[in-house]
Amino acid sequence: MSVQGITQTSQYLTFKLDNEIYAMDITTVREVLDITQITKVPQMPDFMCGVINLRGSVVPVVDLRLKFGLEKAASVREACIVIIEIVLDDEETVLGILVDSVQEVITLESEQIDPPPRIGTRLKTQFIKGMGKKDKEFIIILETAKVFSAEELAVVQTTDDILMPETPGGTNAENENND
Repeated sequence: MSVQGITQTSQYLTFKLDNEIYAMDITTVREVLDITQITKVPQMPDFMCGVINLRGSVVPVVDLRLKFGLEKAASVREACIVIIEIVLDDEETVLGILVDSVQEVITLESEQIDPPPRIGTRLKTQFIKGMGKKDKEFIIILETAKVFSAEELAVVQTTDDILMPETPGGTNAENENND
């Protein structure tokens, strides 16, 4: 039994959160960064770590453990920030996701992916695209665009606007590049 919409072989970036393996479609991933200085932003939701400077651009960083209701990581020794692109209201948003560790890029055939489990109406599983199977392990495949609600991503975009407001000649980042 395969998942509707997954009809061909796809590649996924796998990562760990609290000893579980998760994956996201490699086409949404821009790059993987070692943990770096994260600047805290006041009045952000708990799962928002803050922002990083990525080659002159302000990129919000979300702690995926906190977003999923897990405890904050005791150690960040192997932690990484996965930079992804999400489309919100027909506009591309760049976002960093803090994960415990990045594993590997894997290839899964559509037959290796089952639909997400039906757990009942109280738990939200709409962000799970499917359950991949590799060797004897299950891999939770995320529907990246559904992990965050439109309201949460609007907060992320607002953060970017506050920290990099437009100036008469364009955005601050554009002005810095023109100097």
